[in-house]
Amino acid sequence: MPRRTRDVHVTFSPPWGALGRVLTALRALRLKTVFLGCALLMACAPAETPPSRASASLATDLPPIRTFATRAASPPLRSNADMARDFLDLHFRLEGGTTMPVFTRFEGPVSVAVTGAAPATLRMDLEALLTRLRREAGINVRLRTQGEVPASVTIEAVSRARIQRLLPHAACFVVPNVSSIEEYRRARRLPQTDWKNLRSRERLAIFVPNDVNPQELRDCLHEELAQALGPLNDLYRLRDSVFNDDNVHAVLTGFDMLMLRATYDPSLKTGMTREEVAARLPAILSRLNPAGARRASAPLPQTPSAWTSAVETALGGSATRAQRVRAAHTAAHIAEAQGWQDHRRAFGHFLIGRTLETSAPEQAEAHFRTALNYLGTGPDTAPHRALNQSRLAAYALRAGNVARAEQLVDTAYGAAQTSQNAALMATLLTLKAHIAESRGDHRRATALRAESAGWALYGNGPGAVIALTPREVAAAGPSRRR
Repeated sequence: MPRRTRDVHVTFSPPWGALGRVLTALRALRLKTVFLGCALLMACAPAETPPSRASASLATDLPPIRTFATRAASPPLRSNADMARDFLDLHFRLEGGTTMPVFTRFEGPVSVAVTGAAPATLRMDLEALLTRLRREAGINVRLRTQGEVPASVTIEAVSRARIQRLLPHAACFVVPNVSSIEEYRRARRLPQTDWKNLRSRERLAIFVPNDVNPQELRDCLHEELAQALGPLNDLYRLRDSVFNDDNVHAVLTGFDMLMLRATYDPSLKTGMTREEVAARLPAILSRLNPAGARRASAPLPQTPSAWTSAVETALGGSATRAQRVRAAHTAAHIAEAQGWQDHRRAFGHFLIGRTLETSAPEQAEAHFRTALNYLGTGPDTAPHRALNQSRLAAYALRAGNVARAEQLVDTAYGAAQTSQNAALMATLLTLKAHIAESRGDHRRATALRAESAGWALYGNGPGAVIALTPREVAAAGPSRRR
């Protein structure tokens, strides 16, 4: 399934002075700016996160790129009964609504090959992902040894432009029964590459962009490899999963690992019908996730296609600003009419706020606050809250409410760190640097900017790393108006 091009992870468009320019410069996946003060940042970079092997390929005047340690996700916090429904909808339906007649997975060991012009971070992030899949999902998956052909899954790194010539709105995608993008180009209109015709998994290919920032590439690896191995669908009702086109979660969650572990449970096999899988799921989930058997069921309603369409337009890069504003309001109105009180209701307000940040900042701030009201306090919506809290922190800092800004930044930073969103971490560290400057702690501000630059290299790419001079920081003070 294609992962769509989005800039949901971190997008700032505040309308004020130098601080606004800094936050705008750190917009994930979109805007690029000039790096300032590189030598100073190298001297001050904290040492708790070691440089990755990718740093060798970067210019020597940049700070060390920061990367995440490999760690297991927290277990899901929902009822097994609800997750059984999710499992069936993820495996037996495609995004367009097509019903799959049988369950499929790889039978036997899975080998993964990397081809194309792969960036330095791809191998590192792929090895970390394969380690997690073996440990958390129990899948026998490994990199292909030299001379072993063909691989079960081939990951080919190509340019974003080449991907989008085939699928214009995709950041990356996975296809059955091919091993290269050239093979897919020749066969893309044949039945063998149509997911609805899949009856067994023997050979699949994943196409990822080699000219994007490391975080976007890693996100593609997580979602597309997970779908190559297991679930084929994406569901907006999932608040704790990468199998959700809102792209709030970037790396495989505890829910995702449970779905994959259940997929490769010995009780299931390729060719089973939905009814046969449904009959075995309760025992499988009870064994794999006993805590979920004790949780009360609280199923979320299905997502109507009108809401999905509105969200796609609001997020889409090809829509005009006016179209995105209208679509965001439509999504919010549909959620209200449906009576939703979950993350989807919040997402509509987030989208409205996102479209109004430049033209109507006060209205945007109100929508971010409303979004927070619908997200609750649980860990499964912490990444959603962080997206809103980061924006509200910028507004609080602009208004001179430093204590409130610091509280919001600290809360959001913990969630960004847990969900491994380096782009958001970089932005929040920049805000922390402004807070330190406002208190006269210039040494801490310099260190925070250095740390921000290291994470920005991973989350946004070298072109988006930025450090402010003291004069620019002073210009961003509360007394300065647009």
